[in-house]
Amino acid sequence: MDYPVMALTQAERQILEQTPEASILERSMELLAGRMALVSSFGAESALLLAMIADIDTDFPIFFLDTRRHFPETLAYRDTLINHLGLTGVINIAPTAEALQDRDPQDMLADFDPDACCALRKVEPMDAALNDYDAWITGRKRGQAATRAAMKLVEPLEDGRAKINPLASWTRERIDAEMTRRALPRHPLTSLGFASIGCAPCTRAVAEGEDPRAGRWAGQTKTECGIHLPAR
Repeated sequence: MDYPVMALTQAERQILEQTPEASILERSMELLAGRMALVSSFGAESALLLAMIADIDTDFPIFFLDTRRHFPETLAYRDTLINHLGLTGVINIAPTAEALQDRDPQDMLADFDPDACCALRKVEPMDAALNDYDAWITGRKRGQAATRAAMKLVEPLEDGRAKINPLASWTRERIDAEMTRRALPRHPLTSLGFASIGCAPCTRAVAEGEDPRAGRWAGQTKTECGIHLPAR
């Protein structure tokens, strides 16, 4: 596999790994300016991290992956947050029309091979978009799923790059309280029981007390789309 030429230096990695959680977002944005982006789903809890980034730099690059299977509410919410926060660096990326026609011409791939659908609509477009970046910020939290329980603030990748997870230790309650304090708009589907929001064919509402991500690929062993698989 060919890896990007650029990656975090040992000194940069040490600086970030020694940075307190409260400062990791601002420090990483400063240290890796021009070499880092945010990957945001504009989902149920996305507004908080987007607001925190807007406090520092409204022009920071933010990738939104338009899979062409999103709920209409998600696309509307993306536009609402962009306007509300004054974000000027949002970049929409998507699978090519040619790839969709070749591999999912009837928009039914998710029904019988969700892994292949995620590869086509998420993993491949995101890999291409992030190829020139040394690091990227995610909004993942340790409490979201067992696969994320041991996630670090600075998550090294095998190619020398890294993911920065500034909200890793945040609970749903803490996030909700901070979103309320900031008077941030809420995703319209959260009021209908959607706690974790992905593509429409693979997302359902969750019951009271149910795991927030139980509505993602419900009834399957699949828990991740592939973009955020744990580092090997």
